[in-house]
Formats: sequence, C-alpha cells, structure tokens
Amino acid sequence: MRAAAEQFLSQRRIAVTGVSRDAATHGGNPVYVRLRERGYEVFAINPNAETVEGDPAYPSLSAVPGGVDAVVVATAPAHALGTVQEAEQLGVRYIWMHRGPGGGSVSPEAAAYGREHGMTVLAGGCPLMFGPTSDGGHRFMCRMLQLTGAVPRTV
Repeated sequence: MRAAAEQFLSQRRIAVTGVSRDAATHGGNPVYVRLRERGYEVFAINPNAETVEGDPAYPSLSAVPGGVDAVVVATAPAHALGTVQEAEQLGVRYIWMHRGPGGGSVSPEAAAYGREHGMTVLAGGCPLMFGPTSDGGHRFMCRMLQLTGAVPRTV
C-alpha cells in the first residue's frame, strides 16, 4: 500500500471527484485543499458547481483542460465505476477511492474494473495518510484503520 501511495502521490495533476460547494459536509474537500497546499495541480470535479474552494469546478474528468494523471474518488460508491471507466478511457492510470471511518467511496466493482484495465487502484484509505500530504493525525488514523481493513495493507 505504501509503495502504491507513493506512486500515486508522485503524480502532479490530480482530480478530486465529489468535492462539495459546502466544505463542511464532505471528505473530498480536505483532500482537495491539502493537495493544493502541497503544490499539486488539483482539479475539482462536481457537475453541480461552477466553483469549489475558490477554484473552477469541472463537470467531468474529460472537461479538465490538459487532462489529469490521477483521480481521487470521493463520491458515493455508486458513482465510482463511472469515474473509473471515464478515467480509463482518458488514459489515467492511478485511482484512489477515498475511505476513512465509515463506508467511504470504495466500490469493489469499480476497483476490479480498474485493475482489469491495468490501472493502479487504491481501494481505501486517504491520500492525506501518506507521504508529503500526511500529518500526524492522518498517520495515526491510518494505523488504526489498517486494523479494521478500511485502509488495505496491499493494493
């Protein structure tokens, strides 16, 4: 998992799906903001918003000018398969399905689809638990959630 997380975080243009106009209600917003603060070129994907966190929002991955290298899925699991399929069609090779405490965005069907199409799929955990985006609280949470299986030990 750690090696896959490092590989994902070595990508520079990252889309975050499901970033909300109401930052207090959604886990995708902290991921989006932290990636932006750490120097990543991030793109908010929300078909129902023009702006998110003060930045332009895009209705889909294909609407992002210049494309992306990786995608954080932070939507309901029911939307994950469509996102992974669109990413695959666009040549994106790295997918992270966000999951902290609770159900998160993990879809076993979407993870299987991505892997069958040669994508690296991290099905659980959070990008803020690893590498240059992490902090003490997220690293502690990572260790705890590995015990419950919310953060997979392998990819």
